Amino acid sequence: MTNRLTLPRPDDFHLHLRDGAMLQGVLPETMRHFARALVMPNLVPPVVTAADARAYRDRISALIPAGVDFTPLMTLYLTETSDPADVAAAAADGLVTAVKLYPAGATTNSASGVRDFDKVRAVLERMAEIGLPLCVHGEVTDPSVDIFDREAVFLDRVLEPIRRATPGLRVVLEHVTTAEGVAYVRAGGDALAGTITTHHLILNRNHILAGGIRPHYYCLPVAKREHHRRALCEAATSGEARFFLGTDSAPHIDALKENACGCAGCFSATNTLPILAQVFEDAGALARLEGFVATHGAAFYRLPTNLGTLTLERRAVPLTLPDKILTGAGPVTLFDPGFPLYWHVTP
Repeated sequence: MTNRLTLPRPDDFHLHLRDGAMLQGVLPETMRHFARALVMPNLVPPVVTAADARAYRDRISALIPAGVDFTPLMTLYLTETSDPADVAAAAADGLVTAVKLYPAGATTNSASGVRDFDKVRAVLERMAEIGLPLCVHGEVTDPSVDIFDREAVFLDRVLEPIRRATPGLRVVLEHVTTAEGVAYVRAGGDALAGTITTHHLILNRNHILAGGIRPHYYCLPVAKREHHRRALCEAATSGEARFFLGTDSAPHIDALKENACGCAGCFSATNTLPILAQVFEDAGALARLEGFVATHGAAFYRLPTNLGTLTLERRAVPLTLPDKILTGAGPVTLFDPGFPLYWHVTP
């Protein structure tokens, strides 16, 4: 049995850092293990322009201590009034790494998202020309579509028409949650990739609903049936370069999670790597963990693999972590995988 594993420092290609006191509280949890993270733009107001992205990057960078190797990779929030020239200039300056598509109303702070996809066609065409990836929250928001079917319907109704109408557009289907999503990414060619979260490798919908509602397991896209979870585990541990880590770690204070209308999101930045090591060990695929967390995503985003390393060590005594991260905005509950973690990240 392998008890020690050294990897290039990993990347998180889907992360929510929020802003203000919450940003200050949760950023150290990502910087501890990750060298880079793709930072989501769904602030209030959202990060729409190059100027917005530069200001947000500066706020993040101001909190990175001297000597700490961490790079925030910025994104722009796609709206129906986004300017193709501004997007292209931000990419040319190296300011942004991707543009994020939120269907309006799909998830937290997505009210400014896209309703009429014809109105963003010029931006998408310019992105295809310059090779700038589009990151997609893959759910329809049609109230007639069951919440457990929204990803599969999105693939047929929205994503496939976008890709057919915009040849060459590089797309990341983020936080894939269904067997249909896995199959779609596999069939999509070199211009399509998919991120998989830590929590969707663990949760099925029973974890949220059976025996009582567990608000800290509620996320969007919502966890699906067990056969979908198994499909995600198979994809993540397969070694296929088209699948890589995007934690979608999404902090909300407990008061907003434990609520009559609780927020969607799981906060997993702190313990993602020990959890993933266990998942990959259980699948007999520890040798493939490096690709999932450190090389596949970098290759798709045309970034070099990080030079630093990180070591995971399997110990007899489980890892001890706090239940909550205390931030200036309030306490944030850490994602609980429901099993002990024997893999420790060593200095």
